[in-house]
Amino acid sequence: MVSANDRYTGLMRLTVQLFANLAETCGARQVELCDLPQPLTAARVMDAFVERFPHLDPMRDSIMFAVNAEYVSADHPVCASDEVALIPPVSGGAEDDRFFRITRDPLDPTELHRLVLSDQAGAVSLFLGVVRNNNLGRDVDYLEYDAYPAMATRVMRRIADEIRERWDVIDIAMHHRIGRLEIGEASVAVAVASAHRGEGIDACHYGIDRLKAIVPIWKKEVWSDGEEWIEGSLTPAAEIDAASD
Repeated sequence: MVSANDRYTGLMRLTVQLFANLAETCGARQVELCDLPQPLTAARVMDAFVERFPHLDPMRDSIMFAVNAEYVSADHPVCASDEVALIPPVSGGAEDDRFFRITRDPLDPTELHRLVLSDQAGAVSLFLGVVRNNNLGRDVDYLEYDAYPAMATRVMRRIADEIRERWDVIDIAMHHRIGRLEIGEASVAVAVASAHRGEGIDACHYGIDRLKAIVPIWKKEVWSDGEEWIEGSLTPAAEIDAASD
């Protein structure tokens, strides 16, 4: 919201959403940035954020920008009415969508199977990601997941469109759980219905790989002697290109 004084001075006030380790480090899911110069870009928002939280400057090059639940580049214009979020690297319900869902409830593979199944399907390929008790030689006690739900479901749909462009599939569903997950619980499920098993299996494999790469979902590993948010390997520029392919 821009005050009368802000309009007079040409400065702007903006609320920015934070997630995962950014929210944890800053101690808030939202922060208000004041006295922002106009015209405003995503890069200038980042400058103001780092000025307020200078200890996060080393993360600058790995943080993505989202405006109105879409990945944008650093020179993208920003106005006071925009919904702006800073997105930490992804680890590899705002909308009630049965097929593409972020939920705190346990995942039900039978539900996904039922969603995509049709009379035309000769195969339903289902991937279920499960919490294991170890990673990189460390004993894992449990995991915590965070997400930007509105953007996550939108990117899931985009991945589904990519799948349909590459394979002759009938239907697709993707669900991801957030919150605390214990060992053995399912964190993510991808289901693809197809006429033949080969293309369905390939499409399902592609779907989970893309989901882990570009959907704004983050994973924290918790051990007996510590915890850490796990980051992915794609650069911000690569994630923007991937999301817009």
